[in-house]
Amino acid sequence: MPTEHPLDEPLRFAYWVPNVSGGLVTSKIEQRTDWSYDYNRRLAVLAEHNGFDYALSQVRYMASYGAAYQQESTSFSLALLLATERLKVIAAVHPGLWHPAVLAKLIATADHLSGGRAAVNVVSGWFKGEFTALGEHWLEHDERYRRSEEFIRVLRAAWTEEHAEFAGDFYRLRGYDLKPKPVDVPGRTHPEIFQGGNSTAARAMAGRVSDWYFSNGKDFDGISEQIAEVGQTAQTHNRTVRFGLNAFLIARETEAEARDTLREIVAKADVEAVHGFRDAVRQAGSSTSDKRGMWSDSEFDDLVQYNDGFRSKLIGTPEQIAHRIVEYKRRGVNLLLLGFLHYLEEVEYFGTHVLPIVRELEAGLVPGAGTPEPVGGLR
Repeated sequence: MPTEHPLDEPLRFAYWVPNVSGGLVTSKIEQRTDWSYDYNRRLAVLAEHNGFDYALSQVRYMASYGAAYQQESTSFSLALLLATERLKVIAAVHPGLWHPAVLAKLIATADHLSGGRAAVNVVSGWFKGEFTALGEHWLEHDERYRRSEEFIRVLRAAWTEEHAEFAGDFYRLRGYDLKPKPVDVPGRTHPEIFQGGNSTAARAMAGRVSDWYFSNGKDFDGISEQIAEVGQTAQTHNRTVRFGLNAFLIARETEAEARDTLREIVAKADVEAVHGFRDAVRQAGSSTSDKRGMWSDSEFDDLVQYNDGFRSKLIGTPEQIAHRIVEYKRRGVNLLLLGFLHYLEEVEYFGTHVLPIVRELEAGLVPGAGTPEPVGGLR
C-alpha cells in the first residue's frame, strides 16, 4: 500500500516520452523532438540527470491525429530502462488489448532486468477506432472502467499471491502462479500502478485500487477538487493514493517570451488534426451520466495539447513556474507529468533553472491552506 507524501518529501517529476511522432502539441510550430529510439535514449539519460524520477511511454496502436508513427509502449519502456540507471519508466497499456496476467509477467521481467524500476499506466481507453480496427469489442464508458478495475486487481494478485485466484466479469485466474515475482523494493509491494481519467467512474476506481491517479491539466481549484474526492474514496477503503498532474511547461527568460510561445503554438495549430481528435474524444466526456469525463469542457486551444496541459499554466519565467509548482504540491500533488516543445533543450533548462528554485521553495514549505487561483492567471 502506498504511503502519504508529506510536505517535507520532495515533489517528483515525470516527462512524457515522445515515442509517438508529432510531438506533444498538435501544431505546425517547430518541435525539436523525435520519436526514434536513439533520440529517446539520449533524452532518458539527460532527464534522469536533470531531476526527473519517472518517464511515461505513450500508447497508440494506429496512426491518428497528427501521430502517424508510434513505438509500442512496453518494449520501448524496457529499452529506456536498460539505457538508464535510476529512471522509473511507466508503460501505458489498454485493458481489452492485453490479458492482465500476461502483462504482469512482462512487467515482472522488465522489473528484474531494471532492478525494480518498471511501472504501468492502465488506460481505460477513449479511442474507439483502435478497438474497432482491431476487431475488438468496444465497451461503454463505465464498463471500460469496471474492466480496468478488474485488470488492476488481477495484476496485483499475480504479483503478490501464490496460486492466485480471481473470478470477475472480464477476467479469470485459476491457481495462477507467477514466478519470479517482481523485485522486492523497499517502500512498494509491487510495481507501481498508475491510472488516469476525470470521470466519476475513474475517480472511484482510483480510490479503490490504483497507486497513482493522473489528472489532465487543471488549475489550482480543479486539482484540489479531484484530490479531495479520490482521497475520500481511498480513505473509506483504508488506502492512500498519490496524485500526478499533467502540464505542458514553457519556461523562458521573460513571461512575455513564454506567452508568445504559447500563442504561436495555438496560432499554428493543425486545425484538421485538432478537430479530428476533438470529435474522437467528445464521447469520452459526454458519454458519462454527469458529463465529468475527460475533455468534457475542453476548448479548441486546450486540445492543441492532448491532455489539457496548458491549463496547468506552467508558462512563464523559472521563478513564476517554480512558485506555481510548489503551490500545486501544497494542494496535494505528488508528481508533475511534463511535456515540452523542444525536449532536449528544455529538459536541461528545467533541471538547471527551474528545479533548483522548486527545491529552495520546498525547503520553506509548511502545512497550511493553499492560495486561490490568481485573477487573470496565465492562459
